[in-house]
Amino acid sequence: MYDRILVPTDGSDQSERAFERALDLALTYDAELHLLNVVDVSALTGEFDGMAVVDRLEEAGRGIVHRLRDRAREAGVDTVETLVREGIPYSTILEYADDNDVDLIVMGTHGRTGLDRYLLGSVTERVVRKSDVPVLTVRSPAEDGED
Repeated sequence: MYDRILVPTDGSDQSERAFERALDLALTYDAELHLLNVVDVSALTGEFDGMAVVDRLEEAGRGIVHRLRDRAREAGVDTVETLVREGIPYSTILEYADDNDVDLIVMGTHGRTGLDRYLLGSVTERVVRKSDVPVLTVRSPAEDGED
């Protein structure tokens, strides 16, 4: 049913839960797991050393996807791809899914966007609305108690 599963991750608890769900699906369907961290360059404005900030964010992103890659391999997933890319998160996720013939995107309902999520719309919401492939959203424990 699924050959390639994409998990966009920012290291948040929400994306951790999405990773766990995607890991189960990858093992069930013997699917490739693609782990993507997007460094949101649209949020980097102002008078500071932007390249130094981007470098630190990319390093943190590599740490996140490599940690999850190692967990997936230990669990028995044969093929795990990792990538850290600069861009606007929702469009970078959709572009990656299209370029890599992804069958399913698994992501948390909220990430580390804070107030921006309410003002601009969440990354997850935009991916759900614009994706050509199914998107499985994973709710937080707090949301599980909501009606």
